[in-house]
Amino acid sequence: MPSPKQHTIIVCASTERISDVREFVAKHATNFGFSDEDVHDIRLAVDEAYTNVVKHAYHYDNSKKVEVTVKTFRNEFLVSISDEGTAFDFASYKEPNIEERIMLRKRGGVGVYLIRKLMDRVEYRTSGRQNEILMSKKR
Repeated sequence: MPSPKQHTIIVCASTERISDVREFVAKHATNFGFSDEDVHDIRLAVDEAYTNVVKHAYHYDNSKKVEVTVKTFRNEFLVSISDEGTAFDFASYKEPNIEERIMLRKRGGVGVYLIRKLMDRVEYRTSGRQNEILMSKKR
């Protein structure tokens, strides 16, 4: 049975590094055999998750680090984004009313919703100071 392959990049928590994170994940998703559309979806989900870490976990403190790990196994592509910032309170999350947000022209607030729609499985984990979002997509 083949063992999982794993690749990791560690970047400072800055929106200036988002293209590095995006390209890192896209390269591995492409190499794993995803269609261009699936690579786009994965890239967008990672973009949203990483941006949430920068904004909400680290409050734009670019001295902090974000670890992005890609694991591939059989037909599953797993992306983990880890930080040591303010934890996301998933228990208080309420799915946004998309139609209302569009009508009122409200910006933001749909990242978690998008991530869940684009990926097959999404989990949030917090252990001590370590926060992690795990996003999975099947090939």
